[in-house]
Amino acid sequence: MTDRIWLKSYPPGVPADLDTSQYPSLVALMEESFKKYAGKTAYSFMGKDVSYAQTDSLSQAFAVYLQSLGLVKGDRVAIMMPNVPQYPVAVAAILRAGFVVVNVNPLYTPRELEHQLKDSGSKAIVIIENFAATLEKCIAATPVKHVVLCAMGDQLGLLKGALVNYVVRNVKKMVPAYSLPGAVRFNAAVAKGSSGSLKAVKIKPDDVAVLQYTGGTTGVSKGAVLLHRNVIANVLQSEAWNQPVMKQVPPNEQPTGVCALPLYHIFAFTVGMMLSMRTGGKLILIPNPRDLPAVLKELSKHVIHSFPAVNTLFNGLANHPDFNTVDWSHLKVSVGGGTAVQSSVAKIWVEKTGCPICEGYGLSETSPSASCNPVTAKEYTGTIGVPLPSTYMKLLDDDGKEVGPGQSGEIAIKGPQVMAGYWQRPDETAKVMTADGFFKSGDIGVVDENGFFKIVDRKKDMILVSGFNVFPTELEDVVGQCPGVLECACVGVKDEKTGEGVKLVIVRKDPELTEAQVRAYCKENLTGYKQPKVIEFRSELPKTPVGKILRRELRDKTH
Repeated sequence: MTDRIWLKSYPPGVPADLDTSQYPSLVALMEESFKKYAGKTAYSFMGKDVSYAQTDSLSQAFAVYLQSLGLVKGDRVAIMMPNVPQYPVAVAAILRAGFVVVNVNPLYTPRELEHQLKDSGSKAIVIIENFAATLEKCIAATPVKHVVLCAMGDQLGLLKGALVNYVVRNVKKMVPAYSLPGAVRFNAAVAKGSSGSLKAVKIKPDDVAVLQYTGGTTGVSKGAVLLHRNVIANVLQSEAWNQPVMKQVPPNEQPTGVCALPLYHIFAFTVGMMLSMRTGGKLILIPNPRDLPAVLKELSKHVIHSFPAVNTLFNGLANHPDFNTVDWSHLKVSVGGGTAVQSSVAKIWVEKTGCPICEGYGLSETSPSASCNPVTAKEYTGTIGVPLPSTYMKLLDDDGKEVGPGQSGEIAIKGPQVMAGYWQRPDETAKVMTADGFFKSGDIGVVDENGFFKIVDRKKDMILVSGFNVFPTELEDVVGQCPGVLECACVGVKDEKTGEGVKLVIVRKDPELTEAQVRAYCKENLTGYKQPKVIEFRSELPKTPVGKILRRELRDKTH
């Protein structure tokens, strides 16, 4: 779609294209901000503020320490932590030292961790002690030679830090016993590095910045190779996209964002941490977004301007009795990503905050943002918006030919944020890249005449009932609006008559809700073949740590 029909839907002031080559590397971007915003708060964590200048000196010292381990340019260093201040420090240090960041989900099992450390060839890991026992079980089978151990209280000062660490270890018992001989404590590593000087490394736009492992829903987890220029591009695209509303933040207020999504996830990494760094923002680090009372208690202490989150988090917060303890009146942009935002959640969010959720779309392979709804929109559109500046999207049929508006096809994306390929998997890269440089997403979408794309589903989540395509996303959106339903998910189950039938799993908001009521609602709102064969009530749905519902697990338990 070379005519870019979506440009007419851009808000005034958002450019069609951006110069994404203004920084040679993410290091240049970060170092500019360290100097420009030295006295400002970069991160706020458990009541402690860390300034840009402190982040600069800590990451400089840690980079010196990492270089002293004998690693060479391009070596991979893994980070396995929740949202603690050591995370952004470690990212800055790894990149400044000339190495590659490997983001690791801290909730991985030893088997998953072993795969990722081996596949990436990570020689060092920065890990919080809470998960050290997982590493102990697999480290011998990995190339990891150096372990830096962090604790929750490392950066909170002597007294508060000691207290927090005591509570985490001894009261909440969140640190299982482990043995990692030779591991070095984060604070000791920083102290050691602070007496040395950083060896200059020439980092180019095409050098690898991050290996971002995809969830592995299509089999084995693969590392998307994100170059410095890919992440820089996405930071600048996101900044330009948010500008129409973020420019309304008064000059005397520091732009403040919430980082409740985990930093190992590319959405939080780029649109949270890196974008905040570029704009001189303050980022509120939330270590455990599942503890909603703690999240709301923390947010009540701040003026908040931007909030990237997933549907489940928006839903959980908006339905929480403490929601109004937070002043939401300064909120300028709520970005929904990671998974579809449901219209019932969008409705309650805008009612309670006055700031509509702008649903965006992207993947690990696109650093992540590819499209987004205009931030000036006043209501939920049910679409993933329009492609960002410098980004092209088109829909392909099974033969790889482009289809027009109104027809469904696989979403393909081209732009400066698209990955270089999968780490050491040229065969897998070839499967997803077209000859003309588009990345095939595996998501099925349609586009309207204004350039707004809508996802109708993932290729393999589709349910085929008597030859009719049933898209779980649509059903979940409809049933999500049924009175008494908190959240729901649906999957296909084998059916003698129709090949497949729909199984609907519901978490109730109203404990009195009955199957008969749900069936009556579905009958009223869904055509015959879309109506569920099986309805099951559960206390919770299986989810990834980012809050995506694991349909696969619902499916596996079904057969």
